Amino acid sequence: MVFTPTFPCSHRHRMTEQEEDEELLAESNKYAKVITRFEESPSYIINGTMRDYQIRGLNWMIDLYENGINGILADEMGLGKTLQTISLLGYMKHFRNIPGPHMVIVPKSTLRNWENEFKRWCPSLRAVCLIGDQETRATFIREVMMPGEWDVCITSYEMCIREKSVFKKFNWRYMVIDEAHRIKNEKSKLSEIVREFRTTNRLLLTGTPLQNNLHELWALLNFLLPEVFSSSEDFDAWFNTNSCLGDQSLVERLHAVLRPFLLRRLKSDVEKRLLPKKETKVYIQLSKMQREWYTKILMKDIDIVNGAGRTEKMRLQNILMQLRKCCNHVYLFDGAEPGPPYTTDYHLVENSGKMIVLDKLLPKLLEMGSRVLLFSQMTRMLDILEDYSVWRKYSYCRIDGQTSHEDRQRQIDEFNEPDSKKFIFMLSTRAGGLGINLATADIVILYDSDWNPQMDLQAMDRAHRIGQKKQVKVFRFIQENSMEEKLVERAEVKLRLDKMVIQQGRLMDNKSNALAKDEMLAMIRHGANEVFKGKDDEFTDEDIDVILGRGEEKTEELNKKLESMGESSLRQFTLDVPTNSVYQFEGEDYRNKQKAIVGMWIEPPKRERKANYAVDAYFREALRVSEPKAPKAPRPPKQPVVQDFQFFPPRLFELLDKEIYYYRKTVSYKEVEGKTPEEVMEYSAVFWERCSELQDCDRILAQIERGEAKIQRRASIKKALDAKMARYRAPFHQLRISYGTNKGKNYTEEEDRFLVCMLHKLGFDKENVYEELRAAVRSAPQFRFDWFIKSRTALELQRRCNTLITLIERENQELEEKERAERKKGRPKGLYVKSGKRGIGTQDGRGRRKKKVAE
Repeated sequence: MVFTPTFPCSHRHRMTEQEEDEELLAESNKYAKVITRFEESPSYIINGTMRDYQIRGLNWMIDLYENGINGILADEMGLGKTLQTISLLGYMKHFRNIPGPHMVIVPKSTLRNWENEFKRWCPSLRAVCLIGDQETRATFIREVMMPGEWDVCITSYEMCIREKSVFKKFNWRYMVIDEAHRIKNEKSKLSEIVREFRTTNRLLLTGTPLQNNLHELWALLNFLLPEVFSSSEDFDAWFNTNSCLGDQSLVERLHAVLRPFLLRRLKSDVEKRLLPKKETKVYIQLSKMQREWYTKILMKDIDIVNGAGRTEKMRLQNILMQLRKCCNHVYLFDGAEPGPPYTTDYHLVENSGKMIVLDKLLPKLLEMGSRVLLFSQMTRMLDILEDYSVWRKYSYCRIDGQTSHEDRQRQIDEFNEPDSKKFIFMLSTRAGGLGINLATADIVILYDSDWNPQMDLQAMDRAHRIGQKKQVKVFRFIQENSMEEKLVERAEVKLRLDKMVIQQGRLMDNKSNALAKDEMLAMIRHGANEVFKGKDDEFTDEDIDVILGRGEEKTEELNKKLESMGESSLRQFTLDVPTNSVYQFEGEDYRNKQKAIVGMWIEPPKRERKANYAVDAYFREALRVSEPKAPKAPRPPKQPVVQDFQFFPPRLFELLDKEIYYYRKTVSYKEVEGKTPEEVMEYSAVFWERCSELQDCDRILAQIERGEAKIQRRASIKKALDAKMARYRAPFHQLRISYGTNKGKNYTEEEDRFLVCMLHKLGFDKENVYEELRAAVRSAPQFRFDWFIKSRTALELQRRCNTLITLIERENQELEEKERAERKKGRPKGLYVKSGKRGIGTQDGRGRRKKKVAE
């Protein structure tokens, strides 16, 4: 028998040498991460090398990934955020053996550019693009996406929303969102949907500075780290928004929070090989025709321009919009272009000061071998510029909001190809300002300026970016002594303040963004006296070099002025408002000329070059003298409010009507002023006997017929409403509308029932009936929480009632036809019952309504 000794700890497992070695190795690996840092462009990046700052950006994103942190790459536009992102996803595949799936969400306009950049820089990453109509997308999802033979899926914001059910099926490794300020509102549809996708890592790309308040900053940080930044209230409390602008410790605290998540570099700091862009503000005179139209616009609302009336924000915005169009070209207004016949000739140039300067500048640029990006806010201005380019035989490309995705990319490729013959690329500022690389051009012309200066910066950076071999020159056209001067001045102040505050990691208050009433009024008033006084001046025919030289001097003066202003001065900056009246100029009082000019104002429709403009109608309307309107019936003293539920005797309503008639009699009110009923009847007999002698006999008779038709129409509507109401004992509860296929989506049946019943009760042909109907809706207890119906205007209620009346008339007609059909079959009248409205309902055993013929 073998004796086996026992030991106190015999229940423990004795570790072998191999097991101990494995445990020690595992422990060492646990705390020793493999840190990969690149000193030069990675081997998987081909067809070029990454710049040193781009490699530093890649290393920064790798550090974020290794530490499990999401971040914001906020390099200035044109520094290659796309390439840095591609290099990160390439690192995931080639160094971490994680090929995907990755998701890149970008603006629709940059989809093809992202796809091309993947193929160019890192073809080992298999990138696919989800875009197209429903049928195309379904085929792509079935045949490409679901099999999973790809690494990166590029898609647009809109596709994320439409195909969210498909995207939810994947476990995404990296989600990249380009132009990430699109999700600064956490309650927007896009922001809510992307938060539902399953992702391991998230990266935001934005070339614009952080947004202007703490809540928008919190929304981005909440998307990156929802566990850390879970409550916006706690975030606001921690930063104490009230002291955001002055507390240095708060700024330091904000820097400390942002440092791990945000990387932002400027071109001036990192890209030394890229020459700084040079901007020249070109100040241009108004042409004679522009001055005339500018005056008309100011005179149309002279009261609000002079500050005599209420400064309504919408009216101010409308005036500014019309003035901006006038500064660009008067042909943006219907009736301004000479014709018919409509020709493309020098008049297209001479009637706009900006076009005159452009016509001088472009031949000089063409001779120098430059290529031009021409931006405008207005698509119809691009129409005019396109006509001009055809006339001058300049080869051009064009992109605006209506350009298809395929056509957009084709034109970009044509413009960028070696030895391209395209001289001008016309773009609408907002539709052509994102993610487009047009570095083959070296001249940027801003035909007009955007309210948001960041939009103009994005436009400039289509040319001022990596790959640009020349110095980029920017010419900003500004109409001298017009509202454009103040618009640009305000934008410059906003940019200076942005650079001073936001670029340092601090936040601005929202007040700096809103365009206040006094600022709009200052823009409108600016230069008004100069426009009025100089209305007969001709455009000075100066050489283009003289114009540009003067613009450089004024640009330098404005820059020095702004550089001398500190942060407090910039915050308190206000647009100067002239205090003298603009009614008086050149010794004339234009106060009484307003009415004459108002009739000449035409709201411009969409400009189409080959359209047959209705110029006859325009001049007919412009020269028409309005006839005095018939006097309105005097308003009687206020009467007591009488509601139906108070059940007053019918005699009370007769007395109220008599009070009205008595009041009109005391003030000598007559339906036909100055004539007795007998005189009117006598004149009527003579009129019908001798009306053929009148010169405008046909027009007068047609007017009478229209009036009679209107009276008959009112009578038929009243008859239709009476017939409809007569079918119900309690119409406010029982009335039903036969919608057919015209139900609509806005109004409920309860709302429609109330409108019909109240319209009948108030009287369809009563004056101001829809104002009374609106008041009844707002005071009805059943609608006390129905904000849709309570917010409708009298005009909107009138439109809805017109629709309901049409449905009621159609229903009455159908009933009459069916009754006639029944009578032909020999049944007595009244036996036909529709929808139980004339019957007495009883319940059967299954709860369904039975119909009985009313006796």
